Amino acid sequence: MSLTRKMLEALNVDEKAIEQIIEAHTETVNGLKDKLSELREKAEKYDGAQKELDALQKGDYKSKYEAEKKAFEAFKAEIGAKEAKAAKEAAVKAYFESKNISGKNLEIAMRGAYEEIAAVELDENGKIKDSKALDALVSGTFSGLVVSTQKQGAPTVTPPSGGKPASMTKRQKAWGKYIAEKGV
Repeated sequence: MSLTRKMLEALNVDEKAIEQIIEAHTETVNGLKDKLSELREKAEKYDGAQKELDALQKGDYKSKYEAEKKAFEAFKAEIGAKEAKAAKEAAVKAYFESKNISGKNLEIAMRGAYEEIAAVELDENGKIKDSKALDALVSGTFSGLVVSTQKQGAPTVTPPSGGKPASMTKRQKAWGKYIAEKGV
């Protein structure tokens, strides 16, 4: 049974009292409707959380963890391989530079020695352990890339001969005497 104006009038309730009762009833009903909508939202969230919890309890989290761990290990291995390759290339580059391969020739040698660079082993200081394969390359295939530089001092100049030239004219001789007498 609902609360209506007709019902209150049938009960012989005063008109002012009817208005007050209807207002109070409307406020109460609206408050209850708001509370009901809040509880429904919470129930929906609870249902979603319950489904997620059920999925985790079934063991699905373990497979996700294993997949993430495997991907991370692969990523670490890839980064380690890149760092090792960069260290090897730097060591071989320094080795080639010590053997007088430089500039464009160095770039050519680095591209041509790909297999040897991959096979190089480094010690804990980043130095090449065994350079036999690289020595063979430098003395054989890359011998044309080696630049030889020679240090040469400035050429010696022949000093002028001491004494007067043999073909001095009379005028030059007279001028020489004049300068000697005057002390100019």
